[in-house]
Amino acid sequence: ILTGPLPQERGGNNSFTHEALTLKYKLDNQFELVFVVGFQKILTLTYVDKLIDDVHKEFRDKYRNEFQQKGALGLLNGTFDFKDDFMRLLRDAEESSKVRAPTVMKTFEQSLKSQKTVKCMIETRGEKPKEKVKNKKSKGSKKDGTEAVAAPSKASAGDKQLSAAGDKEELTKDEILQKNREEFFRRHMKAGEKSRSPKPDAQKEKGKKPRVWDLGNSNAKVLDYSNSATNGSAEACPVEEFDPDVALGDKNREPGRLYDLEYESDDEAEEEKVVQNPSKPSVKKGGLGGMFGMLKGLVGSKSLTREDMDPVLEKMKDHLIAKNVAAEIAVQLCESVAKKLEGKVMGTFTTVTSTVKQALQEALVQILQPQRRVDVLRDVMDAQRHRRPYVVTFCGVNGVGKSTNLAKISFWLIENGFSVLIAACDTFRAGAVEQLRTHTRRLNALHPPESHGGRTMVQLYEKGYGKDAAGIAMEAISYARNQGFDVVLVDTAGRMQDNAPLMTALAKLIAVNAPDLVLFVGEALVGNEAVDQLVKFNKALADHSMAQTPRLIDGIVLTKFDTIDDKVGAAISMTYITSKPIVFVGTGQTYCDLRSLNAKAVVAALMKA
Repeated sequence: ILTGPLPQERGGNNSFTHEALTLKYKLDNQFELVFVVGFQKILTLTYVDKLIDDVHKEFRDKYRNEFQQKGALGLLNGTFDFKDDFMRLLRDAEESSKVRAPTVMKTFEQSLKSQKTVKCMIETRGEKPKEKVKNKKSKGSKKDGTEAVAAPSKASAGDKQLSAAGDKEELTKDEILQKNREEFFRRHMKAGEKSRSPKPDAQKEKGKKPRVWDLGNSNAKVLDYSNSATNGSAEACPVEEFDPDVALGDKNREPGRLYDLEYESDDEAEEEKVVQNPSKPSVKKGGLGGMFGMLKGLVGSKSLTREDMDPVLEKMKDHLIAKNVAAEIAVQLCESVAKKLEGKVMGTFTTVTSTVKQALQEALVQILQPQRRVDVLRDVMDAQRHRRPYVVTFCGVNGVGKSTNLAKISFWLIENGFSVLIAACDTFRAGAVEQLRTHTRRLNALHPPESHGGRTMVQLYEKGYGKDAAGIAMEAISYARNQGFDVVLVDTAGRMQDNAPLMTALAKLIAVNAPDLVLFVGEALVGNEAVDQLVKFNKALADHSMAQTPRLIDGIVLTKFDTIDDKVGAAISMTYITSKPIVFVGTGQTYCDLRSLNAKAVVAALMKA
């Protein structure tokens, strides 16, 4: 008698041993059945698993309909005529497990070895090389017949070897070994003589020659950028000659102006159709049916309820997510619109869809136009009056375009008459300093000192790689104050928001140097990731700051905006989560591809079907 609950079947262990008995069981979760087989522990029954599987399958298939109608608990008092089936399955299992008779070994006369003669066994060692030579020769002749014609001397040598191999049958083993040794030494002596007579021109060609590319510059001095630009020295950043139209792009632009984003929308035409359709009776339908069909979906002096708005809000939420708005923010936006409109009385000839859409557009415009607006030019002029440089720090994850957009902002500041010092504080990424040095050369070529009264408008401050970024930024700010620079742009290394050591280093740089503006650089391609990046960047700056009032992100630079068409949801996600403005928008590869955010244009692109 087994007391206590039956153990659960886990990990393939479906047996239970109690003293001299062993139980094997199988659970049927569908019909709440347990099949148990008990036998003496000392017996080795190989067919138990097969028996319990067969019984389970046979019993379940036979009484499936009754179980589905009444359930297993409803048949507890019933009887099951399964004895004959069980005995049949037991006999089948026993028959299948009977040990087969062992196979009888072959006699020597039946084996292949008995067919071999003594002569064949003795001559096998001497015949193997002969067979290999023949096979190699036949294979070579099949692959390429021209080689045999081009090298008749090799073929004749091969014939001699074959004839020699045929003569080996009459020689003793010692004679065969002696001939093989002589042949071996003769071949190696010939190879040594060939190697002693090298080509006369082989010794002349020594050393490695530089490769000259067809489309490259053969002048090594032009390509040598090894001289580093240290501490903003103008001499170390020579003026580079290149086509300015390639770097500027738009020839008809107004210098120093930051243009707004432009986007043409068809929403106004669509709204006119929605308003005009109710006033025009349907000609095809006619009568009252056409009138009632025209008025279908109109509210008409009725207060909105949540049930009226839910279908429209669900479509709006899916539409926002499809436009790259983070899912969490899309839900919160629709929820706020529902609370704002619930109970509001609508006018005649106004649809629920148009009402919800209008309210959502107004909410999105308010999100993109925060109360605090960042005016960089005004703040720079204010810093000039106090005789100090205006410091901007750029931060963000890897590969979003911090250095490229820093160069665009430098160009914009230079065109507005401000001198810029670029602090190369990305001391980790290979090529980061060289990238900024190249931008500095090109910006000096576009705005040479001769055009600004002999004043160099942009310089680079760098200390190489592997140094403390916070210390380099502090030295750069001090250098800019002494040399009279108007703006210091601090480039930092890209870092993921989950990397605690790098986030601590960024918080240290911001806390020690106290920049006037901290810009988070994010790309417009991200969706839900934008929320995670900004939340964790702000949290890391707050957690690792030593000040009582920690310095957080002040604004956003949205990059790669030209790659997303109308999927502009990242702008909504970033401004909603931080309540900070988007200060700059990067839209291309030239220095002029820098825009200011136009909230209405972004919302128009976002609401486009």
